[in-house]
Amino acid sequence: MRKLIGSLILVAWMVAYIAVAAVVGDRIAHEHWAWKLLYFPIVGMSWVLPLKPLLRWIHAKDVHHESPDV
Repeated sequence: MRKLIGSLILVAWMVAYIAVAAVVGDRIAHEHWAWKLLYFPIVGMSWVLPLKPLLRWIHAKDVHHESPDV
């Protein structure tokens, strides 16, 4: 269940990130070339940093507690 929930969050994050990056990228498309040189590599690589905790959570092992015999 953890992988399903994490995958849905991942897809939602990517859709939102791409939409925002595209809008901002469109706005700087007519700016000086130096702004594009800074913007596109940074945006192209920085999407994964906020996902690190989510990916750790997805791949974490569940801790099973043994119930005492009653």
